[in-house]
Amino acid sequence: MKKIGFLSFGHWTPSPGSQTRSAADALLQSIELAVAAEELGADGAYFRVHHFARQLASPFPLLAAIGARTKRIEIGTAVIDMRYENPLYMAEDSGAADLIAGGRLQLGISRGSPEQVIDGWRYFGYRPEEGESDADMGRRHAQVFLDLLRGEGFAKPNPRPMFPNPPGLLRLEPHAPGLRERVWWGAGANATAIWAAQLGMNLQSSTLKEDESGKPFHVQQAEQIRAYREAWKAAGHRREPRVSVSRSIFALIDDRDRAYFGRGRQDEDQIGFIDEKTRAIFGRSYAAEPDVLVRQLAEDEAIAAADTLLLTVPNQLGVDYNAHVVEAILTHVAPALGWR
Repeated sequence: MKKIGFLSFGHWTPSPGSQTRSAADALLQSIELAVAAEELGADGAYFRVHHFARQLASPFPLLAAIGARTKRIEIGTAVIDMRYENPLYMAEDSGAADLIAGGRLQLGISRGSPEQVIDGWRYFGYRPEEGESDADMGRRHAQVFLDLLRGEGFAKPNPRPMFPNPPGLLRLEPHAPGLRERVWWGAGANATAIWAAQLGMNLQSSTLKEDESGKPFHVQQAEQIRAYREAWKAAGHRREPRVSVSRSIFALIDDRDRAYFGRGRQDEDQIGFIDEKTRAIFGRSYAAEPDVLVRQLAEDEAIAAADTLLLTVPNQLGVDYNAHVVEAILTHVAPALGWR
């Protein structure tokens, strides 16, 4: 069995071809797609966070709203850029959203990717400490956040408070039990995957990573997953970790599918640069008739190694079509591969 969810970037634009023409459209349609995915039997509804962009940016109101509308589906992020986050405020927001959802949050966090503006985190009031890079700052914020999720008191109480306090040092409220074990790190390199394992975070591996060997993307990603699991075992954690990979997969079932995705434009890995120094490999997309998809996906080593698969969806094509994309994989592809 494999958990299968969708991952939406929440794009919106007022262009004529878009069915998601405003920020309100992106948010409200995200809720409706999560509801539809739960009804179809999908396991997760995940959302990417980007600042200064016509995309989803403030995840916790959205996650809480979905939590109030659904009962079973996992609700998560992939990923929140920790360079922009106040870990204390984030602990409160995530705790509230997780309680509303009944303990279903799966929080993917990371140091982030190149953004729409230069050093956007500076506008949010954050600066790397002396000797730090912005990536170091993001990892530092993440470690503070993880410590806060343990729910241990750390703040000295006022001897004359407005309301009575429990004994001892105070923690942030509301506290969500178990959320600490449902935090994932989006790792772009093998070294950060190992670091995430040492800290006891689950692993999210995206549709791109640093090109560390020149091998095909899915092979490098599978090697990253193996390195992560070895580091997890060496760290002595008691629970089993979870690992997700993201893929663009489209089953060509009807004329709409063939019109949108039947041209084979990204059926090979691509090489590019995510910044001036970092050479990256971008994984291929899959778009074919279901029987062909089954054969292709059976050869993807990273999908085989992961317990969770996130399907990136073209959210601007509307809720109905995106529900169709998810349903096609659940119905026509997943059973033949033993994922269902």
